[in-house]
Formats: sequence, C-alpha cells, structure tokens
Amino acid sequence: MNHPRELGVTPPTRPSPERHTFRGNLASTRHGWLRLTPAYSVRLVDELLSSGRGAAAPILDPFCGTGTTLLSCSEHGLDCDTVDINPFLVWLARAKVDAYSVDRLAEARRGLVKMRRAASSTSGRATWVPPIHQIEKWWSPSTLAALGRSYAALERVASSSSPEAANLLRLAFCQVLIQRSRAHFGHQSMSFQRPSKPGEIGAAGAAERDAVAEQADVQSITDGLLGALDRLAAAAAAPLPATQRTVFGGDARRLHEHLPLDHYGSVITSPPYANRMSYIRELRPYMYWLRYLTDSKAAGVLDWRAIGGTWGSATSNLGAWAPDTPHNRSPGDLEARLDAISVKSPLLANYVRKYFHDMALHLDSLAKVMRAGGTAFFVVGNSKFYDVLVPVERLLAEQFEGAGFRNVSVETLRKRTSKKELYEYLITAKKP
Repeated sequence: MNHPRELGVTPPTRPSPERHTFRGNLASTRHGWLRLTPAYSVRLVDELLSSGRGAAAPILDPFCGTGTTLLSCSEHGLDCDTVDINPFLVWLARAKVDAYSVDRLAEARRGLVKMRRAASSTSGRATWVPPIHQIEKWWSPSTLAALGRSYAALERVASSSSPEAANLLRLAFCQVLIQRSRAHFGHQSMSFQRPSKPGEIGAAGAAERDAVAEQADVQSITDGLLGALDRLAAAAAAPLPATQRTVFGGDARRLHEHLPLDHYGSVITSPPYANRMSYIRELRPYMYWLRYLTDSKAAGVLDWRAIGGTWGSATSNLGAWAPDTPHNRSPGDLEARLDAISVKSPLLANYVRKYFHDMALHLDSLAKVMRAGGTAFFVVGNSKFYDVLVPVERLLAEQFEGAGFRNVSVETLRKRTSKKELYEYLITAKKP
C-alpha cells in the first residue's frame, strides 16, 4: 500500500473561501431550497463540470443528499443519476430537478391561498401534528397549531393537485417549519431558544398577552408561506436543460444491484463523514411532518441502514455489530487507531470500524458501475475521537486503491471547524 506522499496528499492549507461550504448553495437557484449540513458546495461541483475534469457523462452521485450534483449536472446539460437510502432525500432531489410549467406554478399559488387561510383560522378544530419527541421545544403552542392547520390544508390540496404543485407547497411548508421554529440560527440540529417567561413580555394580562402572541405567530406563518413560495417559484420558473436524470432509492453499498454496470464516466459525491452525525436526526422535522417517519423506532431503523450516522436504536446496535461478510480489510494503521479509541469508548471504535467496512463495500460496488477510464471525485472530512485523529482522507484513498482504482490523490479544500486538525479534502481516483 502506498504511503501518504505517494498518494498525493497535499498538506493542510489556509481556509478556502466559503464557496466550499453549504453557504455557497443558499442563494444559488434551486440549490437553496432546503438546507442539509454538512453539504458540499455547488460551486465546487460547477468547477469540476466546467473544467471538464468531472464532465464525462453519464455522471453518478451515489450519496445524493439534497441533490447538489444532480441539479448541477442538469444545469450544465449533463446526464446524471443519483442514489440515496433516505426516501425523503429521494423525494427532495426529484423535486429539485422537476419541470414546473406556468400552469403548475399558478396551481401552487391557488393551493397556497388555502394553506394561508387555514393557518389563520380560529375555528379551534383539532389538527394532526407529528409525534416528534418534545415537540414543544421546536414550536410554541400557537405556532404549532397554525402549522398543523396549514399542513392539513396542504394534504387536502395535494390530494387533488398535480405532483409538481403539491411538491412546491411541501417545500414552502418545510422552509417555514424551520424559519418559525425555536431552533437557534434557523438550523434544525442546533440548540433551542428558551420560551419567553410571562414577566418578560410586559405588564399586559395573561389572556391579552397570549392573544397578541398567537396573532403574531399566525401572521408569521402566513407571511412565511407567501415568501417561501415566491422564492421557490422564481427558481422553478427557470427551466432546466433536457437531460437524462434519475434518482434511485437504494443502498450505496450495493450500487451494482440498482445501476447499469461499466456505465458511468464520472462520479462526484460527498459520502457521510465519519463523525457520527445522523442525517436522519437532522432531517427529522421535515421527515415527521411529511410522514416519512412515524416514530423514533423507524428513525433508528433507517439510520442503521445508512452509512456514517448513529442515532437512537442505531447506536445500541453498534455494541453487538461485527462484519457479516468476509470483506473486512483494514487500510493502513486503522487498527492501531481503533485500539486507541477503544481505550475511551469501545462503542466509538466499533463505529469507526463499521464506517470503513461499509465504505469498502461501497467502493467495491462503485468500481462495478464505473466504466474504464472513469474518474471519481469524493469530498470527505477527517475526524477526531477523544485525542485520536482519524485521517479519513488517507484511509479512504488507500481503500480506493484496494478496490482497484489508480492515480489516487488527495487535495486539501478547507479548514472545517475551530479544531485545528479538522479539514475537508477532495479525493480523486481513476478506474483503469
């Protein structure tokens, strides 16, 4: 196995501009429709496509996320397929690259009138709200009630609307969910603002105070829905070039079971990082409201099927996990690092072991669906557990070589956090 210098690992550099972060996506046409963090930048994908380095179509993104690669390829007129195990992300990616005619946009606006009217209703009719644990942390009672009324109207509208109009309304609703939540910084996995205490609002009586607050909450929902659909419609009105683009629901460890063999000329993706961050946990407000999740057990089951994240029952499964296939080669000095992590936490050591086991299965499968001469571009980040640094970029580069790829190199993109050791990298590898 090659040494890091032979793999072309560039040393850490000064932080790159924000074009390499999710912030580069927020104002970029359909790319900013819903946020997922961490997300790699559309500008980085555009650079790979515009330069021709990653433009050998058809292109594949085996870790779809919010559809950054798929949408970028569509904007460039390039055929692209993408895969994700999360059904919500499959829906989101399809919605991002769908065609929205003038008639469909008008249909969505008519549906929004009904959603806003329902949010403003004071009929007191009980509405469904999702079974999110401690939902009161997310939304005040009046905000939650207005959201529930609006969502009930959305479901009624969707039952008789086109899929395109219904999806625009769902996207607008999802945007308002987070905008009007108590989550700090408008981010769905952050901490929460504490509710105001009665004495902090003023001297008004409790009933008057509550009525004023409820009116303000309802107004914020109706205004938020209107603003969200205006932004969505402005981006949706710009048609995408005609390309072949398909979003598959499937497991990245078994791509060859879903996709044509020896087919893809380029792969541009960002797999989950080895940092235990659960995309299911981050997406839970969207997934519960849109009924992709029904309870915490379902969330844990889906998280266990994914690569990288652990949350709920998926975490408890780690304790008993062991590879059930003979594919257990370990790159470089991984075993020594696992031993060091295990001193503090055998569970975390097993998590890291499973991550690289799953990624080895993925790369073996990826090699089967790429054509000879194809190039893979992977945006990855290293990790640190306690005082043990895990050089994910180097270990994955070695796994690429173990899966038969050649000309493997690693480029440093940016410093990720306040921790001086954590960086983001671009791994490039070619299938011979």
